[in-house]
Amino acid sequence: MIVAISISPSGADETGGVSEAVAAAVKVVRDSGLPNETNSMFTNIEGEWDEVMAVVKAAVFKVAETSPRVGLVLKADLRQGFDTGQIGEKVERVEAHLRDDY
Repeated sequence: MIVAISISPSGADETGGVSEAVAAAVKVVRDSGLPNETNSMFTNIEGEWDEVMAVVKAAVFKVAETSPRVGLVLKADLRQGFDTGQIGEKVERVEAHLRDDY
């Protein structure tokens, strides 16, 4: 499965930013060893249900260490027969269409 998560504390710094808390959550994801990628809006994680959800929980609890309230947005893609490597291959399939069809 692949999940896209966005974790954010309820409070922001003096500039309205949350990057320090987000970085702490992303570090948890990266330290997990699961395939992942981070963009400006979400962090994508690929793996088995239990291992991915354990990482999501750990990342949320990491942010909760410095914030009394944490928001989590999670979108999941579960596709039988496509267990690994999809974090990059899904994008490549779209890119192939763009190269070939447009």
